[in-house]
Amino acid sequence: MTPKEILDARGLLCPLPVLKLRKRLKSLGPGDVIVLEADDPAAVIDVPHFCAESGHELVSVAEAGEARRYLIRKRG
Repeated sequence: MTPKEILDARGLLCPLPVLKLRKRLKSLGPGDVIVLEADDPAAVIDVPHFCAESGHELVSVAEAGEARRYLIRKRG
């Protein structure tokens, strides 16, 4: 699964990672995949909640050094 974009939100605090993710998803097509890299501790709760509420698929979450990589597929 090749991401269409990688969004670097490291260093940003809640709610900025999710707000930037929402804005970037608007420019993607249905089924496109984006990677969000975030080190905000609240992102562990915020990103899955955002995906569930908006209908996007949270494909995976992985540790990436001090950050986490969220792989998200836009709802289609």
